[in-house]
Amino acid sequence: MRLLLHICCGPCATALVEALRAEEYEVTGFFYNPNIYPIEEHERRKEALREFSRRAALPVIWGEEDGLPVYLKKVAFAARNRCFHCYGLRLRKTAEQAASQGFDLFTTTLLISPYQNLERLNRAGLVAARRHRVPFLFRDFRPCYRRSREQSRSLGLYRQSYCGCFFSQLDRARAEVGAAEPGPRHTVASGR
Repeated sequence: MRLLLHICCGPCATALVEALRAEEYEVTGFFYNPNIYPIEEHERRKEALREFSRRAALPVIWGEEDGLPVYLKKVAFAARNRCFHCYGLRLRKTAEQAASQGFDLFTTTLLISPYQNLERLNRAGLVAARRHRVPFLFRDFRPCYRRSREQSRSLGLYRQSYCGCFFSQLDRARAEVGAAEPGPRHTVASGR
């Protein structure tokens, strides 16, 4: 079966491509991530995927990036659900690509991460699947996460320290500043 794999980054693709190929899926990658900020980070992740795809003989479709404005329109006023909207944006584009190119199903490397919400990913994937009439392969791939870390290290792939969006970068920076300062932590109200 031909499977289109939405790829957020090269490291997450490593063990997942291996696992899917072991199940005899014919895997093609799809890189579409307008959420990644700043552009230098986006390009580093894209380059890491190029390196992995070359080594793994993985064909990759490079989605036309709509850029940060499209992502921000989707999530700017949805603070509580920004990840769900981000998942939806990327999975809808993946499903659209899968349908237009005759893939049998699609899935995402986001399912390998212990930091992502599997329930929301499944919901976003099912919505995209219904809209574009191509099945979404939902599975908890988190048991592959440790292997992906090992493989990405051994391949020397760039590994990021945050999800990719402006908001996760801000959260990470706040946590680092808070950890460095003694005394009580103060949080900024997020409207939640």
